[in-house]
Amino acid sequence: MNILIVGAGGREHALAWKISQSPLLDKLFIAPGNGGTALLGTNVSLHDNDIEGIVAFARDNNIGLVVAGPELPLVLGLQEALAAMHIPCFGPCTFDAQLEGSKAFAKNMMRETGVPTAHFQVFDSYERALVYVRGHSLPMVIKADGLAAGKGVVIAQSMSEAEEALQDMMIAQVFGEAGLTVVVEEALIGEEASFMAFCDGNTIVPMPSLQDHKRIGDNDTGLNTGGMGAYSPAPILPQEKYEAMADLAIRPITEHLAAIGQPFKGVLYAGLMMTDKGPMVLEYNVRFGDPECQPLMARLKSDLVEIMLACVNGTLSPAQVEFHQETSCCVVMAALGYPQSYPKGMPISGIDAAEQIESVKVFQAGTQLQNGIPVSTGGRVLGITALGTDLEQARERAYQAVGRIHFDNSYYRKDIANKGLRRT
Repeated sequence: MNILIVGAGGREHALAWKISQSPLLDKLFIAPGNGGTALLGTNVSLHDNDIEGIVAFARDNNIGLVVAGPELPLVLGLQEALAAMHIPCFGPCTFDAQLEGSKAFAKNMMRETGVPTAHFQVFDSYERALVYVRGHSLPMVIKADGLAAGKGVVIAQSMSEAEEALQDMMIAQVFGEAGLTVVVEEALIGEEASFMAFCDGNTIVPMPSLQDHKRIGDNDTGLNTGGMGAYSPAPILPQEKYEAMADLAIRPITEHLAAIGQPFKGVLYAGLMMTDKGPMVLEYNVRFGDPECQPLMARLKSDLVEIMLACVNGTLSPAQVEFHQETSCCVVMAALGYPQSYPKGMPISGIDAAEQIESVKVFQAGTQLQNGIPVSTGGRVLGITALGTDLEQARERAYQAVGRIHFDNSYYRKDIANKGLRRT
């Protein structure tokens, strides 16, 4: 069949790499794609928010499966628009996509289904939010309700920081309409973990645990980013706890959605905080994480297309989903200055040399090809991903590969997976 992937990042390159290995694939298209996906299929000049254009392309090119990479097209109704044309979509409907599209929706559903999460209040009035914040203990978390490209969360350590966050979101509207409603919640203390599951509306199949690294600087310092690296599995969430975690964080949501006639199909991602009081859910995403997708795809043994079709058709079985026992580690190489302003247009060399190292794959994110040479176009440029018999070997291979790659003004964290190594 012909398959269309929607999106342009490292996650989409990893999905394209894995999908291209499926015997079910005829032609692969990626909209809009990047320099890495161009080597695996045909990039299409369509943005991920162009629902009408995506549907028209899928119809005209006999697409048998559309795979939504990022959350935006799902929030905008891609699944329903494709369903109207009888084109399968791997990703949930608009109602279910609110789990990521609206922080308030997600928090209220957690409260309704008994999923453990931080105490919170939702405000659409700046004045009422300000009064509440001034009476709240520090630190506190202030979140823009809607999609804000991963930047709509402030962990306020001081009252002035909290007040400034409210002013920015609700008055200055730095995130547009996404910040007109805010969620104010207690700050949870602990170590984060990522936990995802394939869902077909009824059955869920957990994937191996991961740990992402959100802050730009070593030792989790500096600004939040889209993620500077990830590894799998995460020792803080071992395999023997996957089913218990699914019962705690995934099944209550999918069972509730099925019961109200909105069955969830696709990937449900729970961002967890492992606290002294037990695991708590920070947030939900309705797609693969980025960069978590990269180390996951490196470990996935099964045919991803077969799994995705089973999710869409409601025939998912645990027997269809198998992962390699090896550990994987992904280190993100970014442009210096990210997540704020950063240079673009730097030629990238050394990818082929990096991939000569055993079990290394370089996934491209913010790149495009110019005369066959990859050139940087975004903040997160590459995701250097390696497999190893254990975390130490996977990490060593990833950083060895990073050392073979060059582009001007590059930056990467030096401590990816250190937390995991300390636990092992």
